[in-house]
Amino acid sequence: MSTRKRIVVIGGGFAGLNFIKYIDKRKYEVILVDRNNFHSFPPLFYQIASSGLEPGSICFPFRREFRKGRVHGADYRMGEVQRIEVDNKRIVTQYETITYDMLVISAGSTNNFFGNDDLIKSVFTLKSTAQAMRCRDEILDRLERASLSNDPVERKKLLSFVVVGGGPAGVEVAGALGEMKRYIVPREYLHIRPDEISIVLLEGSGNLLGAMSHKAQSKALKYLGDLMVDVRLHHLMKSYSNNVVTLDDGTSISSGMVIWTAGVTGCKFDSGNRLPIGAGGRIEVDEFNRVIGIENVMAIGDIAIMHTERYPKGHPQLAQVAIQQGRLLALNINSGDFNRPFEYVDRGAMATIGRNRAVADIKSVHLSGWIAWMAWMFVHLISILGMRNKLSVLIDWIWGYFSYGTSLRLLLHTSRFPLRWRWGEK
Repeated sequence: MSTRKRIVVIGGGFAGLNFIKYIDKRKYEVILVDRNNFHSFPPLFYQIASSGLEPGSICFPFRREFRKGRVHGADYRMGEVQRIEVDNKRIVTQYETITYDMLVISAGSTNNFFGNDDLIKSVFTLKSTAQAMRCRDEILDRLERASLSNDPVERKKLLSFVVVGGGPAGVEVAGALGEMKRYIVPREYLHIRPDEISIVLLEGSGNLLGAMSHKAQSKALKYLGDLMVDVRLHHLMKSYSNNVVTLDDGTSISSGMVIWTAGVTGCKFDSGNRLPIGAGGRIEVDEFNRVIGIENVMAIGDIAIMHTERYPKGHPQLAQVAIQQGRLLALNINSGDFNRPFEYVDRGAMATIGRNRAVADIKSVHLSGWIAWMAWMFVHLISILGMRNKLSVLIDWIWGYFSYGTSLRLLLHTSRFPLRWRWGEK
């Protein structure tokens, strides 16, 4: 029998996968538990939603990755963690119970509806590959149905889109919709006039891309205007029903489709109230990413909140934070002594608003336009796992750049039968 201590990792996102890469698998038996059997690349979810990329280009099966490189030697178990039993040192999924010597929680975040949880039934979100595909199908379905309709009221309902949230995800998906309105619709949907399509971006604060420089915020606002996106700052969505978005000032917007990118919260687990939960539903950790008050349990990435002098409200929920925390935690465990506290190295921020339109803050350097767009593409391309996936994405981007189109606008309605037991259908 193996004498290695067992480390169970919950979640195979940026944080979990980088932890697995750097942990010494000669010393530790490593088991990854994730509801999906693949790792995905969230920064490009919006490109799936806008038919710019196919899902297979940014998703990577765990079992394939675990055969090679630094992650070789880890084991994968499919399952959604339903309960964490800290006292018994085990986790429970819908399929099995797994014991551990050390537990690393890297499950990331999910959508935050700020108390209005009923929105999950009516708005579209972009926190997973499946959600991005669902969003893509809905956009294409609306364009096709609008092409067939002669009823102006019906056409308006089908062609009105509201994006909630002016962060990177909201700006990027609004820009992608704007590019479809400006370039794709006039070329391929000949029965739809671009001016019939309404795209509104709502942001509660006074600026888009709140974490970026004022120059980047101003450029993003200009680029969205160039793409015929109606940006409304200082507006919060209060409710959404019967295809009407009600704002906090009492005004309303007719919208057949709402895409929610306004906020995130840490994924939740049943732990018998043993896990210390802080702001944003995130798990409280010390400077070494150890869960406060619980031995041999760590949390990294979006789900962890670490209070430091520089970041009193916790680190930003960005990929670079997750990557750096995963690597450092593995190195600390490998050394057998937690002697290297986490210090985030900020490598800058980027956002793209469409073809030749992007903004980037890299330390004291602020880029915009074509050069920022090229920098954004380079950084994201090298961050994608696998040479096959890099080439696939590059080819799609080059083809789309020169043709102003893509061959990926396939409307694939899933089959209704047989009934899906995992959704409780009978």
